[in-house]
Amino acid sequence: MALAHKIVPEPQAILRAWIPFKDVVGVTSIHSEEDYIQARATIEVLLDEIGDNEHHPLADVLDYLADQVAAYEDVHTLIQESEPKEVLRFLMDQHGLKQEDLADCAPQSRISDILSGRRGISKEIAKKLAKRFNVSASVFL
Repeated sequence: MALAHKIVPEPQAILRAWIPFKDVVGVTSIHSEEDYIQARATIEVLLDEIGDNEHHPLADVLDYLADQVAAYEDVHTLIQESEPKEVLRFLMDQHGLKQEDLADCAPQSRISDILSGRRGISKEIAKKLAKRFNVSASVFL
């Protein structure tokens, strides 16, 4: 498939843009625990800046770093199988959230029912929680 009206940049032009980008971001690929920590910290700063704005100019940088972190975690992190309610509880603890902080995903009473085991997580809520925590919806199903 040919590129339609796209100009492919020369390697030197890419290099001139890449080096300053790497200098500012601090990490562009993750090969160590130190790189991982730096990438996670940068992701947190970007999340604070971008919020839910998928059209923010830095959204692509956030996606790129999140992909790098996910690839590193796939190789270096062993995650035990957990019940969806325990995954939710863990993520809430990690982010310092209370039940009412998830009102954008479900009413507080529903979150309470999920955490207590009185209710499962619906596909709709799983999708909202996945977006909120930047994880796969499958961890909640």
